[in-house]
Amino acid sequence: MKAICLEFYKLRHKHLFLMVTLFLFVEIAWAFMATSMSISRNPDGAGWEPVIAMLSSMNGLFLPILSAIAVSRICDMEHKGNTWKLLLSVSVKRGQLYAAKYACACVLMLCACILQVLAIVAFGIANSFEQPVPLLLLARFLMGTVLTNMVIIALQQWVSLAVKNQAFALCLGMVGGFMGLVADLFPRAVRRFFVWSYYTGLSPITQSYANEKIQFTVLDLSALLPMMAMLIMAGIGIYIAGSIHISRQEVKGE
Repeated sequence: MKAICLEFYKLRHKHLFLMVTLFLFVEIAWAFMATSMSISRNPDGAGWEPVIAMLSSMNGLFLPILSAIAVSRICDMEHKGNTWKLLLSVSVKRGQLYAAKYACACVLMLCACILQVLAIVAFGIANSFEQPVPLLLLARFLMGTVLTNMVIIALQQWVSLAVKNQAFALCLGMVGGFMGLVADLFPRAVRRFFVWSYYTGLSPITQSYANEKIQFTVLDLSALLPMMAMLIMAGIGIYIAGSIHISRQEVKGE
C-alpha cells in the first residue's frame, strides 16, 4: 500500500489527473454530440442504449491512447530519474514496484470510467429519457470497460518499462486506438485476438442495421462470460510475463 501511495505522490506535479479529465471531456462531448444528432433524426430511438453503445465505440479509439499516455507518464519517471538502482539499493523489489505502478494506473483509469458512467446518467437526465436510469446496464458497461483497460494497461506497462524510449509505448497506444476503432469490421474470430476490440465486444449493447434504421439490442450477460474469462486469462498472462521480464532485466545506469 505504501508503494502505491508513493506512486501517486510522485504524480503530484505531473498534472496527470487534469490531462485525463480533459481527454475524457473531448471523448464524452464527441459521443454525446453524435448521439444527439442520431436522436434528432430518430426521436423514437431516444434512450439509454444509443448513449452506451456510442460511448463503447468511442472508448475503442480514445481509451487505448489515454491508457498509453497515463502508463507512460507513470513509468517514465524511473527512466528519466534513473532511479532503478536507487530503489533496488533500498530493498524495493522490482515486482513490488511493478505491481504498484500497475495498481496506480488501474485506479486512475477506473476513475475515468466512473466519470463516464456519471456523464451518461447526466446526459440521460438532461434529455429527459422516459426509462429510469439502467443501473444494471451501466454496471455491465463499467465492468467491461474496466476489465479491458486492465489488460491494456498490463501490456502498455510492460512496453513502457522494458523500452526506455516512450515513443514506442505511445505508438502502441495509437495503434491500439486504431484497432479499437476498426476491429468490428473484422470477422468475429479474428477480432477476438485484438485486446482493443473488447471495448465494444464486452459492451452490453450491440447495434445492427435493419430497414435503414439502427437497432439496439441488450445482450445477455451469459453471452459475454466466455469472452470475459478469456480476457482475464490473457491479462493475467501478460501481467506475469511483463513482471518476470522487468524483474530479470538488467539495470543500466547513466
